[in-house]
Amino acid sequence: MKFKIIISVFTIAGFICNAQKPIIQTKYTADPAPMVYNDTVYLYTSHDEDDAKGFKMLNWLLYTSTDMVNWTEHGVVASLKDFSWARQDNGAWAIQTIERNGKFYMYCPMHGGGIGVLVSDSPYGPFKDPLGKRLIDSDHIWNDIDPTPFIDDDGQAYLYWGNPDIYYVKLNEDMISTSGDIIKESTKPANYQEGPWVYKRDGHYYLAYASTCCPEGIGYAMSDSPTGPWEYKGMIVEASDKTRGNHPGIIDYKGKSYCFGHSYDLIKSKTSTFYERRSVDMDEIIYNEDGTIQTLPYWSNGGPEPVDTINPFKRVEAETMAWSEGVKSEKNTETGVYVTDINNKDFIEIQSVDFGKGAKKFEAIAASMNSGTIEIHIDNKDDAPIGICRINSTGGWNTWKTFTTKIKKTKGVHDVFFVFKGTTEDELLNLDAWKFNN
Repeated sequence: MKFKIIISVFTIAGFICNAQKPIIQTKYTADPAPMVYNDTVYLYTSHDEDDAKGFKMLNWLLYTSTDMVNWTEHGVVASLKDFSWARQDNGAWAIQTIERNGKFYMYCPMHGGGIGVLVSDSPYGPFKDPLGKRLIDSDHIWNDIDPTPFIDDDGQAYLYWGNPDIYYVKLNEDMISTSGDIIKESTKPANYQEGPWVYKRDGHYYLAYASTCCPEGIGYAMSDSPTGPWEYKGMIVEASDKTRGNHPGIIDYKGKSYCFGHSYDLIKSKTSTFYERRSVDMDEIIYNEDGTIQTLPYWSNGGPEPVDTINPFKRVEAETMAWSEGVKSEKNTETGVYVTDINNKDFIEIQSVDFGKGAKKFEAIAASMNSGTIEIHIDNKDDAPIGICRINSTGGWNTWKTFTTKIKKTKGVHDVFFVFKGTTEDELLNLDAWKFNN
């Protein structure tokens, strides 16, 4: 039996969480690096371990979304072990991935170990080290963190990085070798700390970064050139005493613009003791006509609106969710990622599920050594369920079976809550996937 204490996400030890709930809850995530490819957002993150007190970071994770509210976990996508020359067993800091000519290049810093590069034919990996050595090998190795790649309209690629200074170098078309010297920016924009994120939009070059310290918000500067000079323009997200560090990731997707960062809101909802266990946040941002960005005071309460819907009549992975409480996730070679550590009254929320003209049945792929139920609620988890699916013992935690139940006919677009119930203090079940049927 795994013993868990479930505490309200709203109050503990005087901490009031008025902000948007972090978008990932089953693991601690930081340093968000979103990439748009083939109509999907690929969100690469660093990973604070569940038992971290200080920085304990061993690998990098991947999540995807097509609606900006529900995120599907794909587990560990790369780790320090992918670099044979990396000597440390900690320090998997902020990465960024970029696509070029059908290949995906992940730039990875190892704190105190330099910056390496991994390459894959797929955004999901596997990623391999093509060099067997550092890509960036300088005499200021402890400053070489937080790489951000950028490809300009003329095809010239750049890599930027650094704390407390900003460095950049030209990348060759192969994206795994450099051209010319490493350049240190002669003037930094106001309150630059670390975590640069460089991009171009409507003819303007942007340098976003962790700004002020401490706490850190997200500031930005603009330029007419990818190599500066950079003119400070203000804050994208104000610094707040609710957080310490930060790290920007900025994209346009389906006609809207988004800024990602991270906070300590999730760990603060569980304990008043400080640990380095961060959680990725995200919000919509608005550009003014002159290209400047309107400032957010913090991550909003409601978060962004969905830009698409979930089709419940196709298999949906259980690790696709907008919010959860109590549950965790694991991955194995046979099943992939699945939801585990499910106890009585834990729940999962999926937003913007389109039932169309109606669903009458529900099925779940689950495994259990005990038994429990999945209550299916729409729009409010405290309303009466539209159906209850009983999960009996399958004889093993990775022995998967399909369980079905009838539900009250449901039409249109709704948020869906799966509330798990049981009479034991032990874990109830593992959940791999679900779907609805007509």
